[in-house]
Amino acid sequence: QVQLVESGGGLVQPGGSLRLSCAAPGSIFGIKAMAWYRQAPGKQRESVAIITSHDSTNYLDSVKGRFTISRDNAKNTVYLQMNSLKPDDTAVYYCWVFWGLDVVSWGQGTQVTVSS
Repeated sequence: QVQLVESGGGLVQPGGSLRLSCAAPGSIFGIKAMAWYRQAPGKQRESVAIITSHDSTNYLDSVKGRFTISRDNAKNTVYLQMNSLKPDDTAVYYCWVFWGLDVVSWGQGTQVTVSS
C-alpha cells in the first residue's frame, strides 16, 4: 500500500486561507491524476479538485475561483491552495492518486475547520 503524507489542515476563520500538501513516494511523473476529496460529517465524500498528468484541472463548482490545485514534480507533491474559506468548506480533506491500471491510493485525511 502506497503511503501518501498529507499536511496543512487546521482551524481558520471565514475568509482565511490554507494550503494543503500531499507528498507521494518516489517520482510522480508516471501518475495519471492527483486529486483532493473532502467529506463533511453526515455527507458523502466529494471530489474537490483534480489535476491530470497533462496539468488539466477541474474543480467542484462551489470552490471554483477560490481553490487552486497544483503539482510540483520535483517534490513529488500536490497542493491545494484554499482561499476565501467558508464554513461550508469544513471537512476532512483526502489526497487521492491514480497511478493507472486501476491502482489508486488515498491519504489519511487532514481536518479543515472554518469557524469564527
